[in-house]
Formats: sequence, C-alpha cells, structure tokens
Amino acid sequence: MIPVLDLRGRAPGVRELRRTLPRAELDVEAAVAAVRPVCDDVAARGAEAVLDASERFDGVRPESLRVPTDVIRASLDDLDPQVRAALEESIRRARLVHADQRRTESTTTVTAGGTVTERWVPVDRVGLYVPGGRAVYPSSVVMNVVPAVLAGVGSLAVASPPQKDFGGWPHPTILAACALLGIEEVWAMGGAQAVAAFAHGLDGLDGESDLEPVNLVTGPGNIYVAAAKRLLKGLIGIDSEAGPTEIAILADETADSEHVAADLISQAEHDPMAAAVLVTDSAELAGSVQSAVARRVGETKHAERVTEALTGRQSAVVLVDSMEVGLDVVNAYAAEHLEIHTADAAGVAAQVRNAGAVFVGTWSPVSLGDYCAGSNHVLPTGGCAAHSSGLSVQSFLRGIHVVEYTEAALREVGAHVVTLARAEDLPAHGEAVLARLPELA
Repeated sequence: MIPVLDLRGRAPGVRELRRTLPRAELDVEAAVAAVRPVCDDVAARGAEAVLDASERFDGVRPESLRVPTDVIRASLDDLDPQVRAALEESIRRARLVHADQRRTESTTTVTAGGTVTERWVPVDRVGLYVPGGRAVYPSSVVMNVVPAVLAGVGSLAVASPPQKDFGGWPHPTILAACALLGIEEVWAMGGAQAVAAFAHGLDGLDGESDLEPVNLVTGPGNIYVAAAKRLLKGLIGIDSEAGPTEIAILADETADSEHVAADLISQAEHDPMAAAVLVTDSAELAGSVQSAVARRVGETKHAERVTEALTGRQSAVVLVDSMEVGLDVVNAYAAEHLEIHTADAAGVAAQVRNAGAVFVGTWSPVSLGDYCAGSNHVLPTGGCAAHSSGLSVQSFLRGIHVVEYTEAALREVGAHVVTLARAEDLPAHGEAVLARLPELA
C-alpha cells in the first residue's frame, strides 16, 4: 500500500536525501495569490468582508462574529463528562511541562559599571487560531493557550471557523475548551479572513465590542491559513507556516509491526496530504507493516482519507542498510513527529538532531503527544524542524537587552567604538561617543 524507496547499498548525503525523500506538494506561494483578495477585502471592509467570506467558504453567516459568553459557558455545561475529564488532564500535564519553560531575567556585568540585562517580555496580544475543518481540535486550544498564559500574555483571542451545524458558532467542544482555560474572547471566523481580521482588527461591529489587532498569530491551519500568515507576516508575527502533518518512524527488526502500522495510520487520518514514512533496515518488518496497514486501513473510520495519504507521493517505506544510515535519513527528513522503535530506543533517540518532537519506544505513540503527554503538538512541518522549534512559552516572549553603562565604563571602551565606527564608514556613530567624551578624539 505504501510506496517503497529502496536506499540499500547506498549512503546518500543530505543533498540527495532532500531530493529523493517523499514530501507533500504544497505551493503556499500559489495560495498567497488566492488569499490576497480576501485579506485586502478584510483590511478595506472589516467585519462585512469577514462575514461574506464565512458565507462563501464555510457555508454559514454567523449572527455575530464575537461568540457570546453565555454560549461559551453553555458549551462547557453540555460537555460530555469524560471529554471534560480528558481535557482537564491534558491541560494539567501541559501546564506542568510548559511551566518549566519560563525564563528568568539575567544580568551580565561586562565591566565595572557596565551591564547588559536580558529581560523576557511577553507579547502584548495574541490571536490563537483553532482549525475546524475535517476534525475538531479542542486539543489545539490547549496547546496554544497554555504556553501563552504561562508566558504572561495579557490579552488572548481565539478564532475558529463558524459551523453550520451549530448555529454559526465554532464547534461546542472547542468553545468548552476555551471555557475550561478561562478564554472569553472567541470569534466565529476561520481561514485567511480570520488571520486578516487578527492582523488589522475590526471596528464598528453592530452591537459588539471591537476586535483589537494582535501582535502575534499562532496555531495550525490549512494551506490558506498558512498563506495568509506568509502574506501578513511583518504586520503580525507568526509561529510558523504549518503544512500537512507528518510522522516518521525509525524501526529495526525488534519493532512491533502492529504498533508501527497503527501509528502510521493515526497521522494519515488527519488529511489526504498527511505524510507517513517508515525508515527501517529490516525488509521483514517492512513487509509485516505493509500487511498490517492494509488490514487496519479497511477497519478504520476514515479509510478513504487514510488510503489517499498512505499511497501518495508524500509517504514511503524507506529501506536502508543500517540504523546509522537510518539516522542520516530521519535527520535529513526532519519530521514533525519522529518515533523510535529500536532495541536501544533511548540511545538512538539521543542521536536525533532534527525533529519537531521525538517519541521514544513502543509505549510513546505520537497520539500521546497530540493530547496528553504534556508536550506541545504545534510543531514545524515540511523539514522546518531542521531549523525551527515547536510552539512553547518562548514563542510568546521577546528578549530585550537593557544596556546600562556609567561614564567611566563608556570612557574605558569609547575609543574602540569610535575606531569601529570609522572602519565601517559611519563616523556619526563615533561622534555620538565623542560628544560625551571629546578627549577621546
């Protein structure tokens, strides 16, 4: 079922691996052209443009963009008790992990009378995007809100697409998750129009409070959300241009083929463009996994979607000669999620340099990280894990250097400043020092 890429007998370098490893075809630049008119319309016409876009793309025109507080609270009251308990445990574990990410101010004494202090300051206002397409993602509310709150962000707004089946409001489970986390500012809007509304703000809403512009937009979404983020980056900060989800599994002959197959399918059910990659030095395991996948796909709810994902060009079983080559492959691939199913899983995992998140051993499936491991599931895709990190408390903080020098400390180094300014042909830089210390001329 899954295409096979046989690298046995070869030790390809990074350049070749980047060319040959499977990837989803995702043309964000083409999507930018599609979303530009939507974003420009929101900038020009505000709320009416958002409502028009909702009617066009979501098939519903909500009676108001701001979700009333009583609707949010009622969603929590009506939430299935088991779902509530699961969300509360997810929140508890996420808070434990993310609380340890908080940074403290540090001051370095560079010289007597000269200090540089690094302050970590939260972004003033954040727009958190929660998808609402093929699936419902209350877990994304948790993954966005928890680190933002622990970072100290003072103003949070959530946007999620209006749902025709729920009176034009976002899905009630998403609203319930917002209520559990104390979020009262929720907007019924999705897609590129939601990102544009966050960036520009909305005023003059009939009977509603205005939507104040945000400084940063975070959260996953489809290609049009990613395109809007790219288009508006600069006016707003963004976490990433998230693409389709990915799972890579590095496994040897000790792996359980049923576990591997189940985990590949678990991510393939997200999207027909989801990527599922198995890297192994065991042809026997590869065959067993293929058989298990074929059987399990027929038994899963979203069989058609899973089949399209697993048979697509973005998925593959990659055969290699050894775990050493396998590590080279997964480091070049830089998966969003990487599972290690090997005899020495912890030792192999310690050699991984590029991955959004690493799941060690057979008892650490990606789905655990999606919901209740305590880690964050908003992670870099498309190979971006080679240079970028997943969402964390740091995503909502800015480091500010505070420089404080006395006259004596400036006098000690001032001549060097003047020299370097002249070397760069920026004499006015040096003159700013000489205005204070003319004797250095």
